[in-house]
Order: sequence, then structure tokens, then C-alpha cells
Amino acid sequence: MSNQTPDEPVRSSDAVAIPVIERVWWREAWKELKKAQWTAKLGVVIILSYVFVAVFAPILTPYGESQIVGDAFEPWGDPYLLGTDNLGRDMLTRLIYGARNTLGIAFVTTILAFVVGGGLGLTAATLRGWTDQGLSRIVDVFMAIPVLIFALVLIAIFGSTVQNLIIIIALLDSTRVFRLTRAVGMNVAVMDFVEAAKLRGEGLSWIMLREVLPNILPPLVVEFGLRFCFVFLLIATLSFLGVGVQPPTADWGSMVRDNATLITYGDITPLLPAGAIALLTVGVNFVVDWFLQKTSGLHDDH
Repeated sequence: MSNQTPDEPVRSSDAVAIPVIERVWWREAWKELKKAQWTAKLGVVIILSYVFVAVFAPILTPYGESQIVGDAFEPWGDPYLLGTDNLGRDMLTRLIYGARNTLGIAFVTTILAFVVGGGLGLTAATLRGWTDQGLSRIVDVFMAIPVLIFALVLIAIFGSTVQNLIIIIALLDSTRVFRLTRAVGMNVAVMDFVEAAKLRGEGLSWIMLREVLPNILPPLVVEFGLRFCFVFLLIATLSFLGVGVQPPTADWGSMVRDNATLITYGDITPLLPAGAIALLTVGVNFVVDWFLQKTSGLHDDH
């Protein structure tokens, strides 16, 4: 057994403990969650509810995603619990499918952003020198341009398909991931156990993935939650402007735009997709705050 203390960095030589950790990680996570504050529990419930709705959308919805079932702007009631939209499509159905589309696209986009930005950030932190300087200056150029404006320009050039939307937003967001990964990775890359791995002749991929990455995971996990919120908010914004997810695909941003006229008549239907966006943002931030508190060693006595 290793005598490593909780504050010591994770070294590749400690791999003997990994199988045990992999077998019991979910039990440990459940124990920690039971001890967490109520906001963290509420955040987990919100996230799991959204995931459930997104996965089982075809089963939970009474109609098809783009099916016209009645007249435009039917009131709430039977048979349309939340009324219909500007084309006569069931709002409840569109709201549920919007969870699948908006969250699915945002999740894939965030993962791609972390693969690109995290990989380049680890490379810059490990190699340093001209590699670090070159990548950092390129990222500085991209970060100097406002994300929304840059996204609108690129979408106008390449088109607003789902694939282009994912690639464009992921590449723009990867600059933020790069900066964080490089910053925290630089502190780890100069430690003795990393230098020892280099002297052993370990390759670049081994050093990045087995020596540096395990020691910078907590801030990256927190950043993943925050980036996910920013990404799906950006997607909703682009859809509201008409250049994001294109019809007839259900998306919360476009649903607000399509039904905005109801606000003038005192109908809160357009606020439903906006409320869905806000609730998920709050839930993710609750979990992120709890995880940050756990990994930072801070304690809340209230």
C-alpha cells in the first residue's frame, strides 16, 4: 500500500491502487453526496432529471417533434397541456425534445473543446519553450475577438448545420480551456516526479496523461461544468438570433424567438424554454460549487 497523503500529487507508480478505486468509486461518490449540502443534492436531481428527459424524449412526448397537431397558439389545457406554438406544434413535446437537442449538442461541443484545448494546453505546459510561446500567442489572437461576433462570422461563412455549429463553438471555446489547462499544468510539469519520468525516458503522451493530467483534474472538472453552461447558453443565443439550430429541430433558444409575441398578451409560454435554460444553469452551478469546495479543502459549517 502507498503511504501517499491526500495532498501529495498522483504519481504513475501508485497505479497499484487504481483497480480498487475503480471498483468502489460510485460508492464513495454516493457517500460524499449524502454528506453534501442541500444545494448540491438539488443540483444533482436537476441534472439527472434533464438527462432522463433527454434520453427518453420519444417515450415521454405525446406527439412527434415537428408534428403540427392543432392551430397556432392554442391555449394551455386538454389535449395540449402547454398549448401550441406559432405553427401549431405541441409545446410540451417541443420542450422535451429541446432538452435532447440543446443538451446533446452542448455536451458534444464541450467534450470536443476539452479534447482540443486540453490537449494543446498539456502539450504547451509539458514542452514549454517555443511550443508554449507559439500556441499561447495563437490563442491570444483568437481570444481577442468576442466569441459571439466570431461565431456569427464563421457560421455565416460555413453555414449553420449542426456539425458546423459544434466544430465552430468547440474551437472557439477551446481557447479558454487551453489557458486554464496550461496555467495549472505548468505548476505540475516542473515537479520532481515529472522530471524523474523524463529521465526514465517516458514519452510525451505518458508524461501528459499519466503524470500531469491526474494532478490537474479537479480544476478541469469544475471548468467542464462551467464551460458546458456557457456553451449551451451560446447555442441558445445563436438559435434565438436564427443562426443556431435550424428548424424544424426543437431548440430552446429558437422556441423563445418563435413564441415571443405571446408575451405582449400576458402569456408566459415563451418563458418556459427560457426557464428550462435557467434551471439547468443553476443546477450545474450548484454541483460545480460543491465539487470545488470538496477539492479545495474548504469547509462550510452552515
